[in-house]
Amino acid sequence: MCILFIAVKQHPDFPLIIAANRDEYHARMTSPSHVWTDNPKIFAGRDEQAGGTWMGIHTSGRIAALTNIRAPQREKLDAKTRGELVVRALETKENDAFLDSLRRTADDYNGYNLVYGDADSLSVFNSHSLEHHRLTQGVYGLSNASLNTPWPKVELGVESLNYACQQSDDLDIDDLFAILHNRDTASDEHLPDTGIAKPWEKMLSSIFICSPDYGTRSSTILTIDNIGKLNWQERSYDANGVETGRVHQTFC
Repeated sequence: MCILFIAVKQHPDFPLIIAANRDEYHARMTSPSHVWTDNPKIFAGRDEQAGGTWMGIHTSGRIAALTNIRAPQREKLDAKTRGELVVRALETKENDAFLDSLRRTADDYNGYNLVYGDADSLSVFNSHSLEHHRLTQGVYGLSNASLNTPWPKVELGVESLNYACQQSDDLDIDDLFAILHNRDTASDEHLPDTGIAKPWEKMLSSIFICSPDYGTRSSTILTIDNIGKLNWQERSYDANGVETGRVHQTFC
């Protein structure tokens, strides 16, 4: 997953809102979100190549999601799959011990940000800096750098989600998906410099990425209301950015 926007205690009816896009090569086999038959306490999509996931929930109420850190000069061919970290985060029962294990094993993986916790206490861990941040009240953006790094698409998404949260009427899920579907790329002078070729930097500078080989594979909206009801909506896309499927589940 390549971008997350998170609103904590910003909407009167929904103390937690997560809007997320998963970006990946279209050739990589993926299953949409579902209850895992081999681990029925987990509801998540699945990377069929490595077996992990990018975002999911657990019957215990735990939530986890992952973004990669874009740092090609630090990539290792023998690194462990980052998707297993989301599963570990969902299954853990002790946050302090889990954080210690993340810090000890950070070098086993290519760079990542891991969001984990539950509706009342979410945190994000950065494997390059080893920094850990509690997500208190506010709106956050997390792409392929550190939390709230001021990339144009991060700032755009944070601003858009903040605006959506300020509307006192019922939260419009389609408005949240519209945030995730924004294909505007950054101007050349505002492109980040992460060590990849400029054409790729340009292509990846939009919230929704569309190209023949690599792009946004799915968008997910997770909301939790004031009585703890969790609503999960996911939409999947093909290489042309055309919607190919939907998943909608609620959990009390």
